[in-house]
Amino acid sequence: VQLQASGGGLVQPGGSLRLSCAAPGSILDARAIGWFRKVPGKEREGIACITASDGRTYYLDAVKGRFTISRDNAKNTVYLQMNRLEPEDTAIYYCATGWVCALGYGVEERFASWGQGTLVTVSS
Repeated sequence: VQLQASGGGLVQPGGSLRLSCAAPGSILDARAIGWFRKVPGKEREGIACITASDGRTYYLDAVKGRFTISRDNAKNTVYLQMNRLEPEDTAIYYCATGWVCALGYGVEERFASWGQGTLVTVSS
Protein backbone atom coordinates (compact mmCIF):
# COMPACT_ATOMS: atom_id res chain seq x y z
CA VAL A 1 0.00 0.00 0.00
CA GLN A 2 1.32 3.47 -0.88
CA LEU A 3 0.10 6.63 0.73
CA GLN A 4 -0.80 9.44 -1.66
CA ALA A 5 0.33 12.95 -0.77
CA SER A 6 -1.28 15.88 -2.58
CA GLY A 7 -1.90 19.59 -2.31
CA GLY A 8 1.50 21.00 -3.14
CA GLY A 9 2.07 24.02 -5.33
CA LEU A 10 3.67 27.43 -5.65
CA VAL A 11 3.07 29.89 -2.85
CA GLN A 12 4.57 33.21 -1.86
CA PRO A 13 6.54 33.60 1.36
CA GLY A 14 4.15 34.08 4.24
CA GLY A 15 1.42 32.12 2.47
CA SER A 16 -0.33 28.89 3.38
CA LEU A 17 -0.96 25.46 1.90
CA ARG A 18 -2.75 22.38 3.12
CA LEU A 19 -1.35 19.00 2.15
CA SER A 20 -3.43 15.84 2.24
CA CYS A 21 -2.36 12.25 2.74
CA ALA A 22 -4.86 9.59 1.69
CA ALA A 23 -4.49 6.34 3.61
CA PRO A 24 -6.62 3.23 4.08
CA GLY A 25 -8.67 3.29 7.25
CA SER A 26 -6.97 0.17 8.51
CA ILE A 27 -3.65 2.00 8.47
CA LEU A 28 -4.93 5.13 10.17
CA ASP A 29 -6.38 3.00 12.94
CA ALA A 30 -3.14 1.18 13.60
CA ARG A 31 -0.12 3.23 12.53
CA ALA A 32 1.36 6.61 13.12
CA ILE A 33 1.48 8.88 10.08
CA GLY A 34 4.51 11.05 9.50
CA TRP A 35 5.10 13.94 7.13
CA PHE A 36 8.56 14.23 5.66
CA ARG A 37 10.25 16.58 3.25
CA LYS A 38 13.22 16.22 0.98
CA VAL A 39 15.46 18.75 -0.72
CA PRO A 40 18.16 17.89 -3.29
CA GLY A 41 21.31 16.52 -1.72
CA LYS A 42 19.72 15.61 1.58
CA GLU A 43 17.77 12.64 2.83
CA ARG A 44 14.15 12.85 3.86
CA GLU A 45 13.53 14.74 7.09
CA GLY A 46 10.64 13.94 9.40
CA ILE A 47 8.85 17.17 10.26
CA ALA A 48 5.51 16.19 11.80
CA CYS A 49 3.84 13.04 13.06
CA ILE A 50 0.51 11.95 14.54
CA THR A 51 -0.08 8.77 16.51
CA ALA A 52 -2.85 6.31 15.80
CA SER A 53 -3.84 5.52 19.36
CA ASP A 54 -4.51 8.96 20.81
CA GLY A 55 -3.82 11.47 18.04
CA ARG A 56 -0.79 12.90 19.80
CA THR A 57 1.22 15.20 17.55
CA TYR A 58 4.93 15.90 17.27
CA TYR A 59 6.76 18.62 15.34
CA LEU A 60 10.28 19.40 14.33
CA ASP A 61 11.39 22.69 15.86
CA ALA A 62 11.78 24.24 12.40
CA VAL A 63 8.04 23.95 11.74
CA LYS A 64 6.59 24.11 15.25
CA GLY A 65 4.02 26.88 15.55
CA ARG A 66 3.63 27.15 11.76
CA PHE A 67 2.56 23.65 10.70
CA THR A 68 -0.32 21.59 12.07
CA ILE A 69 -0.88 17.88 11.48
CA SER A 70 -4.38 16.49 11.87
CA ARG A 71 -6.34 13.37 11.07
CA ASP A 72 -9.85 12.83 9.72
CA ASN A 73 -10.61 9.15 10.14
CA ALA A 74 -13.97 9.47 8.40
CA LYS A 75 -12.18 10.61 5.26
CA ASN A 76 -9.15 8.34 5.73
CA THR A 77 -6.97 11.40 5.40
CA VAL A 78 -4.17 13.07 7.32
CA TYR A 79 -3.56 16.77 6.71
CA LEU A 80 -0.60 19.07 7.08
CA GLN A 81 -1.65 22.70 7.36
CA MET A 82 1.34 24.88 6.59
CA ASN A 83 1.21 28.56 7.50
CA ARG A 84 3.77 31.37 7.32
CA LEU A 85 5.69 29.45 4.70
CA GLU A 86 9.32 30.36 4.10
CA PRO A 87 11.57 29.76 1.08
CA GLU A 88 13.41 27.20 3.23
CA ASP A 89 10.22 25.10 3.27
CA THR A 90 10.60 24.43 -0.45
CA ALA A 91 10.82 20.65 -0.83
CA ILE A 92 9.03 17.53 -1.95
CA TYR A 93 6.69 16.50 0.84
CA TYR A 94 5.85 12.88 1.59
CA CYS A 95 3.68 11.01 4.05
CA ALA A 96 4.41 7.56 5.38
CA THR A 97 3.39 5.09 8.08
CA GLY A 98 5.32 4.05 11.14
CA TRP A 99 4.78 2.06 14.30
CA VAL A 100 5.90 5.02 16.39
CA CYS A 101 6.52 8.68 15.67
CA ALA A 102 10.00 9.89 14.90
CA LEU A 103 11.33 13.21 13.60
CA GLY A 104 14.43 14.62 11.99
CA TYR A 105 17.04 12.97 9.79
CA GLY A 106 17.92 9.30 9.92
CA VAL A 107 14.42 8.04 10.72
CA GLU A 108 12.91 7.35 7.31
CA GLU A 109 13.85 3.68 7.48
CA ARG A 110 11.37 3.36 10.36
CA PHE A 111 8.54 4.35 8.02
CA ALA A 112 6.90 2.62 5.08
CA SER A 113 4.26 2.97 2.37
CA TRP A 114 6.00 5.90 0.71
CA GLY A 115 4.19 7.45 -2.23
CA GLN A 116 5.44 9.87 -4.87
CA GLY A 117 5.28 13.02 -2.79
CA THR A 118 4.04 16.47 -3.64
CA LEU A 119 6.19 19.49 -4.49
CA VAL A 120 5.92 22.66 -2.44
CA THR A 121 7.68 25.75 -3.78
CA VAL A 122 7.83 28.90 -1.70
CA SER A 123 8.99 31.79 -3.82
CA SER A 124 8.07 35.33 -4.73
